[in-house]
Amino acid sequence: MLAEFIDIILHLDAHLLALTHQYGVWVYAILFMIIYCETGLVITPFLPGDSLLFVAGALCGMGALQLELLIPLLVLAAFSGDNTNYWIGRLVGMQLLKRASAKLIRREHFDKTHAFYEKHGGKTVILARFLPIIRTFAPFVAGIGMMRYRMFVLFSALGSVAWITSFTVGGYFFGNIPVIKNNLTLMTLGIIVISLLPALREYIRHRQSNQSL
Repeated sequence: MLAEFIDIILHLDAHLLALTHQYGVWVYAILFMIIYCETGLVITPFLPGDSLLFVAGALCGMGALQLELLIPLLVLAAFSGDNTNYWIGRLVGMQLLKRASAKLIRREHFDKTHAFYEKHGGKTVILARFLPIIRTFAPFVAGIGMMRYRMFVLFSALGSVAWITSFTVGGYFFGNIPVIKNNLTLMTLGIIVISLLPALREYIRHRQSNQSL
């Protein structure tokens, strides 16, 4: 099972092209659900995001998919996933606060989270779009922190448009350049590694700060 998943990630171009040939227009629904789940469910941060968008854009450049249909559809998927995750966090957070037995859940922790998102929330929601795993949890934490919904919706929409457009258009224009097209698997792996670098840097910084205490 794990080997098959790794194979799909590393050969995303071949698998997505095969799905396009096999399912035709229904591949748009498959892509919609992957992006929706990757951003909307805290239990699925492992799904491909950046690399999937780049490869989908490259297939648009080949004529296998239509960019003018793909972009608005996936923007809707990312935006819907963000909002689903926000409300899951908000509803779960409220329930936890109301439970008198929740000794480990302190009101001040929620207040601090709320204050952080009130001050930095917009920037966090947008930048998190470009960070794997983090983008799955950012809207959930925003919901728990009771970030103002109007503010969240605005920055979620901006982040969704920026994320989807940048990677799909990038794939459309650069994915079919011979050197990239012939090494698309390596390119996909490179996108994954580059996307994870900021999170790795923060992890190392966190470990070093803990060791210095």
